[in-house]
Amino acid sequence: GERITKQRTSLALIYEMTSTSKSSFYVQSPNVEYTEDCIYSKFNYQTSKVEENADGSFIVKPIDSTYYFRTQRHVPKLGVMLVGWGGNNGSTITASVIANKLGITWDTKNGPKKANYYGSITQASTVCLGTGTNGDVHVPLKNLLPMVDPNDVVFDGWDISSASIADAMERAEVLDINLQKRLRPYLEDMHPRPSIYFPDFIAANQLERADNVLTGSHWDQMNAIRSDIKDFRNKHDLDKVIVLWTANTERFSDVRIGLNDTADNLMQSIKRNESEVSPSTLFAVASILEECCFLNGSPQNTLVPGVVELACQKKVFIGGDDFKSGQTKVKSVLVDFLVNAGIKPTSIVSYNHLGNNDGKNLSAPKQFKSKEISKSNVVDDMVASNQILYETGEKPDHTIVIKYVPYVKDSKRALDEYTSEIFMGGHNTLVIHNTCEDSLLASPIILDLVILAEVCQRISLKTEIDAEYESFHSVLSILSYLLKAPAVPPGTPVVNALFKQRACIENIFRACVGLAPQNHMSLENKRACVPDQNLLLTEYPWLIENGHQNSHQNGIDEHLHKKVKAVSNGHFNNGIETTNGTTNGDHVTNGNHLDR
Repeated sequence: GERITKQRTSLALIYEMTSTSKSSFYVQSPNVEYTEDCIYSKFNYQTSKVEENADGSFIVKPIDSTYYFRTQRHVPKLGVMLVGWGGNNGSTITASVIANKLGITWDTKNGPKKANYYGSITQASTVCLGTGTNGDVHVPLKNLLPMVDPNDVVFDGWDISSASIADAMERAEVLDINLQKRLRPYLEDMHPRPSIYFPDFIAANQLERADNVLTGSHWDQMNAIRSDIKDFRNKHDLDKVIVLWTANTERFSDVRIGLNDTADNLMQSIKRNESEVSPSTLFAVASILEECCFLNGSPQNTLVPGVVELACQKKVFIGGDDFKSGQTKVKSVLVDFLVNAGIKPTSIVSYNHLGNNDGKNLSAPKQFKSKEISKSNVVDDMVASNQILYETGEKPDHTIVIKYVPYVKDSKRALDEYTSEIFMGGHNTLVIHNTCEDSLLASPIILDLVILAEVCQRISLKTEIDAEYESFHSVLSILSYLLKAPAVPPGTPVVNALFKQRACIENIFRACVGLAPQNHMSLENKRACVPDQNLLLTEYPWLIENGHQNSHQNGIDEHLHKKVKAVSNGHFNNGIETTNGTTNGDHVTNGNHLDR
């Protein structure tokens, strides 16, 4: 806290962002300090504690807590290792980053196109800093804190297929052919490292691709992965490596006492070659032991309790599960909207068909079950939030269907039907059809996951009673916006509503630079004061156009005067005067006297 109280006027105060964007800013506040190495901030965190009385009423106690944030400003050289590098997602993101780095353009039947990062919240979305002379001021989200530039990320990885990344890109049929021709020379020498292949965990139809696999015991293969990570780090002189699973969906693993319930039991199970230890779990363990963040982009239960405990012991970040890219992202917006509008969704039916290798693998029942579980739970917290619409334990009927149709390739089709109960026994049905290139939605999410995970590694925080700064919990729930079935620290609530997830990312980053959360109250624009007449004429141009400026002005002035007088005389809250709260029409006082 002592660092915050010092007023600094040196050049370190000016916060020039390391991003390539022209936008830059610094926060001028006694609660923020910029040094050459770090940003320090003092943040007032406001929450509310709710206690329930015996009669079912509630007592709400606002709580203010002081947090101190420290964010390291140095952006490291980052390497990303993709499990499933030769798949649609892996080849697409690698090729696309090269295209962006080189500023490649290509011709299509619809005209020329230029490489971009559309679909990435870090690269292509903005946040509001505050209000300036010309209204709200927005900057790219990537400018809130120093973040890795995706053009600087170094890629490597593993795949059970030996095809080069150039051939994998061609096989995927995702990118336009003219762009593929431009990129092929840069990808031809990129070859995936041999990967772990346990046929029982993925569909049998993947056998024909499996010509690039490791051999030996589970322990041997896990150590081979560790060696690959070390080799990659040393070869490219990297500061950090993040490992991300974008390979096939696996079936669920058994979770049993003595098998994978603790870190020690999991390590012993690997040594015993237990058949229920999945390839993805071996990759997670290898990454954690190499002190590399591990992110799971598929729906299987990679992050078993033993993995979570090991990550906590080693203080390494893990995140998952399953990229939230299309149908489920829309669902996490629409159901949140309906429930908050007082409309009761009673039936949700989601149908998909796609023709890429992901769809082929999901055509097997066990692998589909993993996907069905991750897609089905996305509405649970929204439903539970409204006990007016839903009784305890009540949920909408929710059905997921996925079919494999080879002809459509990566162009996924999704059809959703939402049936809801509305006013006085009525019904409303919404039907949404969505066609999209599946991998072009997922690939920017890969970038966001690794960029956000990396910046979180440079953030630490403490309260007033803590002696030392500490990092976030190893289970990085801040990534929930990007994931269908977000992993959270044990015992903490899961949030699926998309806008809450987005606000979490933005507001934590705002706290790191001493800015309050965005609350959208805009009280400065809602006061009942008489506006400047020039502004008023701007709002009502017909006054000038019709030549009735003076006559209408008198009427407007009189109307505004009455409005201000009504407020000043205490006529508010629908005519009911209250003293620090009203409950069901009963006058309630608490004895407080505010300095107003």
